[in-house]
Amino acid sequence: MKPDTIKRRRAPRGAGEQLRDEILDATTDLLLETGHAKDVSIRSVAQRVGVTPPSIYLHFADKDALLDAVCARYFEKLDEEMQSVAAGQPSTIEVLRAQGLAYVRFAMKTPQLYRIATMGESRPGSDVDVALNSSAFVHLRHTVEQLMAERIYPPGDATAAALELMTVAHGVAAMLISKPYLPWGDAEDFTDRVLAAVCLGHITLGVIDRDAPAQASVAKLKGLLDVEHSR
Repeated sequence: MKPDTIKRRRAPRGAGEQLRDEILDATTDLLLETGHAKDVSIRSVAQRVGVTPPSIYLHFADKDALLDAVCARYFEKLDEEMQSVAAGQPSTIEVLRAQGLAYVRFAMKTPQLYRIATMGESRPGSDVDVALNSSAFVHLRHTVEQLMAERIYPPGDATAAALELMTVAHGVAAMLISKPYLPWGDAEDFTDRVLAAVCLGHITLGVIDRDAPAQASVAKLKGLLDVEHSR
């Protein structure tokens, strides 16, 4: 099913940004219909828009550049979704939770585009790289920085911590999309549990020595739990 969240309102045929948007819309439609980037060509996009192939090349150097632009727009919409659910959350940790859930929800709503945007080939300096460094990932990293400033997360490299969180969200989304027949139970609940485990793991690192033997760390955590239970 074609998601309305990705589709932009169709603009009248014309030059400049209007035609560029039509080309991106047509490419998005074809990707959703076929499910594979290899099945979408410059010629098929031109036919869908109602222009000649050279008109496409006026806006995009080649098919790779066109796919990069579609994926970049996808990540912009993903960022909008993550930002909208973050607004009004009661705490920074709830913001992080909402962002992670929104990431996975959005991926599951748009599985074909998500697969192409995150698991297809990309080139350094592509529009996709720009989108990841300027939208969804930047806002996720900002949330991590806030958690560090609030001393909820231990101090450290916020970029690395945000990458870890995005990797986990991506892994959950990719598995739910590619292996829907596995016994996940409720997908939303499964996602929430996995993300919570990772978030709490980061918080736990603030009270234990990550370089200490695992047995010593477990003993320390059990001691803290015993104190809490005795209250």
